[in-house]
Amino acid sequence: MFTGLIEDVGIVESVKRSSSGHTLEIRSTFNDLSDGESISVNGACLTVLATRPGMFTVAAIVTTLERTTIEDWTPGKRVNLERAMRADARFGGHIVQGHVDAVGSVLATEKIDDALIVDIDIPESLTDWLVPHGSVAIDGVSLTVNAITGNRLQVSLIEYTLNHSALGDLAPGTRVHVETDVVGKYVRRLAAPYFNSRPDSWSD
Repeated sequence: MFTGLIEDVGIVESVKRSSSGHTLEIRSTFNDLSDGESISVNGACLTVLATRPGMFTVAAIVTTLERTTIEDWTPGKRVNLERAMRADARFGGHIVQGHVDAVGSVLATEKIDDALIVDIDIPESLTDWLVPHGSVAIDGVSLTVNAITGNRLQVSLIEYTLNHSALGDLAPGTRVHVETDVVGKYVRRLAAPYFNSRPDSWSD
């Protein structure tokens, strides 16, 4: 489990492609990663396969490539990194599983005062899982939903987030990982039978 608070911005050093997926070597400041531990790379939970000073290796299987943007990654790409949360750590963001729900596409960015407003086109299937001022993870970063209008999700990035994550690289056309709040998913699933059977006299 993760919190969406980015610990480091890594750089993809190399990508090896095969029929079973991609193996990526990523440069980072982490010096105590262990083989087998989970790490969030741009919001996708991956397993550390090997480490060496200043570098670690992860693999993305074919299924992961189909559900993420990792297929498009090339050397030099900056990525958001977060290690799995410890049980005794401070919980600063929201519950992020590292399970990418869908890939969205940046529609527009606009600088307003000290914030960057970002509009993202998302699949219609995700819109029911988002609420204004609720939580959403974009490329692994815990953010607040500014607005949701149709398939258009809007978030606001403050200067700190821009300086301490790779979201400062966003531009129209950039594809991003979107993960909705897992609490909302469970609530909706548990409440679904009651919504489906509610009397017509109930109001929305």
